[in-house]
Amino acid sequence: MPADTEMTTLVGELEALLASPDPVKRDEWGYGFVATWLGRGLVPPELRLQLGDEMARRLESDDIWVRCFAPLVLDALVTYGTFEARWLEPFARWYASETDLRGSDPELGWLHAVAHGADLLGTLGHHLDVRPSDMLELAARRLTLPTDFLWGDGEDERLGHAIALTLTHPRLTETDAVGWIDAVATSWASREPGPPPAWVSNAARTLRMVVVLTWTGVRSDNLPTTPLRHAAAVRARLVSTLHTLTPHLW
Repeated sequence: MPADTEMTTLVGELEALLASPDPVKRDEWGYGFVATWLGRGLVPPELRLQLGDEMARRLESDDIWVRCFAPLVLDALVTYGTFEARWLEPFARWYASETDLRGSDPELGWLHAVAHGADLLGTLGHHLDVRPSDMLELAARRLTLPTDFLWGDGEDERLGHAIALTLTHPRLTETDAVGWIDAVATSWASREPGPPPAWVSNAARTLRMVVVLTWTGVRSDNLPTTPLRHAAAVRARLVSTLHTLTPHLW
């Protein structure tokens, strides 16, 4: 920490780096520093709120590298104790509709919108001030949005992990724990005959990840493994849904 520089100035510089198309400046410097400083409690409350509001606005940016790093910063803010309900709507609006699903770009570096959004979704999903059903429904909207882009950089595991974290929420009812799966099952029933399109394959691999976690429980950071609530009911509904896609396997 530069001792002779105001934190307001430093946070402003980090915000500028987080909007840079240079992957080193954006990822290693911008995100690396802001996540570290938030984790060490170095950013005062008023600046954390200012940073969160700016990231929520950036979810509507025209530039994908700006949009896709905003949820990472919001995730760090919520993880380290700063949550504002006003960030939920812009996040949900963005995550349910983002169409640039590239994991990385040769010039821009990591973009990873699905994975970065999943990290925030999971953090919000087991937050006590957020309704877990809202995050499960958001995950279903992400899984049922048609796309020709096949995820290839672990997005299915990241989103499956986020769903599993949400399924640990202490106030989650069994109805809500399984209800989000209906939207996925319905979307598969309406697809054309033949090989599954990319979006169906993406969703199927995500559901398989959740099936695994219903048996093993889910880990978050260095916390102990936590069992999913209503795990047996969730697993049965997931398996019945996967059966409709590959009946010879499930």
